[in-house]
Amino acid sequence: MTRTLLAAASAVALLALGACGQGGGANQTREGIWAAGSSTVFPFATRVAENFSRTAGGAAPRVESLGTGGGIKAFCQGVGPTTPDIANASRPMKASEFAECQKNGVTDIVEIKIGYDGIVVATARNGGSFDLRLQDLYVGLAKEVPGEGGAFVANPATTWNQVNPALPAQRIQVYGPPPTSGTRDAFLELGMAPGAERVSAMAALKESDEDRFETLAHTLREDNAWIDSGENDNAIVQTLTRTPGSLGVFGFSFLEQNMDTVKAETIDGVAPSMETIADGSYPLARSLFIYVKKQHVGVIPGLEQFVMEFMSEASAGRDGYLQDRGLVPLPAEELTAQRAIANALTPMSAPAN
Repeated sequence: MTRTLLAAASAVALLALGACGQGGGANQTREGIWAAGSSTVFPFATRVAENFSRTAGGAAPRVESLGTGGGIKAFCQGVGPTTPDIANASRPMKASEFAECQKNGVTDIVEIKIGYDGIVVATARNGGSFDLRLQDLYVGLAKEVPGEGGAFVANPATTWNQVNPALPAQRIQVYGPPPTSGTRDAFLELGMAPGAERVSAMAALKESDEDRFETLAHTLREDNAWIDSGENDNAIVQTLTRTPGSLGVFGFSFLEQNMDTVKAETIDGVAPSMETIADGSYPLARSLFIYVKKQHVGVIPGLEQFVMEFMSEASAGRDGYLQDRGLVPLPAEELTAQRAIANALTPMSAPAN
């Protein structure tokens, strides 16, 4: 469900961008900055918006949680007041999304990495403990798995100990994000696909038919072993406490905020933490981004200043207020480099894939 921090109230700044792309007309106006996208980035963008509103005055920024895919789709619809100024993302923009932006006149996009996050597989605090391997994620959650005679069959596993005898004899029931979510995309890329490569039949398939491998590795079960739970990661956290034995997949920041009710399980023996996510030893670590529509800078009041507040030392730096929300800060040198991109508003190049 879309969550809105604060909606713009009345129009004061003329946004005459209709000729530059789809989504706006010369007589349309919008007050305030608009950011939309990832549910993982949402609490960080919300916190920046709160601070920016207190210090800058004027219209409060509007922040919406639509999922990474939904936010980028809205962002790429064109240039003008009916499209967001910023897309929040928990994965890099895809080449196909970039092309859609270009087609619709969004020709100058600034990609800024704001920090790191980890995807956690969690249970209720009073639940059993799991030491999951990457291959357990694929074998337990893929829609189709290798069967006898080399054929791929509908996943027959119903309990985790059927996947790996070292795991609890609990039914496979995992609540996770929907297809529009960057968290789901990252889970597939960082967990399911590498896990599939550890299964000999899948490793052989990757060598012979990489497209088929990608399809099988990225397709989750549809028999209620995996349950799409919407874009609200907090709802997944709450579900774990109400559904004994279930697992949940969500961002590390939500774990940080709910340590009293849920706990993270280890992946390949590594628990998610600020340290293991920052150094890359936790297998499900990822980067977080904001994408800025440069064509709105200088037209939407305060947009450039909002971006710099996002990347400030007080915000994104070590011990900054976003770390209190669960963001894993970039190393100092990398933060300096990303801050330079934000300051210069350097447009990104087309993604490779």
